[in-house]
Amino acid sequence: MRHFAVELEELNQAILEMGALVESTIHCSVQALVDRDERMALRVIEDENRINQMELDVDARVTRLLALNQPVAGDLRLLIMALKINTDLERMGDLAVNIAERAISLSKVPPVKPLIDTPRMASLVEDMLHRSLDSFVKRDAALAAKVLPADDEVDSLRDRIYSELLEVMQLNPTVVPAAIHLMFVARNLERIADHTTNIAEDVIFLVRGIDVRHHATENKV
Repeated sequence: MRHFAVELEELNQAILEMGALVESTIHCSVQALVDRDERMALRVIEDENRINQMELDVDARVTRLLALNQPVAGDLRLLIMALKINTDLERMGDLAVNIAERAISLSKVPPVKPLIDTPRMASLVEDMLHRSLDSFVKRDAALAAKVLPADDEVDSLRDRIYSELLEVMQLNPTVVPAAIHLMFVARNLERIADHTTNIAEDVIFLVRGIDVRHHATENKV
C-alpha cells in the first residue's frame, strides 16, 4: 500500500511537470506573436516532442497502477481523471504549437493591428490553467469551481477579436490572410480555455464525485 501511495505521488508530479511545460508553451507562443519573434516560436514547436513524451509517460504510469493495484473509490477516480487531464494537456500543447506556427507566418508580414485583446485573452487562459492545476494539487473543488466562469470571459474576448478583425478586413482586403491567422489564434486560445475548464471539472468530480460538465449541476458546486 505504501508503494502505491508513492507511485500516486510520482504520478501527480509528472502531471504537474507536464502542466508547467504546457503553461510555458502557451505563454511563449503568444509572446512570440506579440514580439514577432520567430526563434521563440520555433522553441515552442520543438517542445511539442517533450510534451508528447510526457503524455506517454503519464499513460504508462496510470496503466501500471491500474493493472497492479486494482484501485477502488477515490484512487480509481484519481487515475481516471489523470488520464483525462493528461489528454487535455497534450491537446493544449498542440494548440500552442498551432499559435506558434501562425506567429512565424505573421512575423513575415506587416502587422494587421495592435495586439491588445489577444495577449489579454492569453493571460486569462494561462491563469485558468494555473488555477486548475493548483486545484488538482490541493484537491480543492472550490478553487476549481472558480475557474469555470472565466471561460465565458474568454469567449467574450474571442468574439471581440473576431468583430474587430472583420471590420479591419472590410476596410483593407489586403490584410485578409494575416487577419485570418489572428482569428485562428483567438480560436486556439478559446479551445485551450475549454480544455482548462475540463481539468477544473475533473477536479470537482475527483474531490466531490459531482459531474459538472456543461454546468448541468453548477448549483451544487
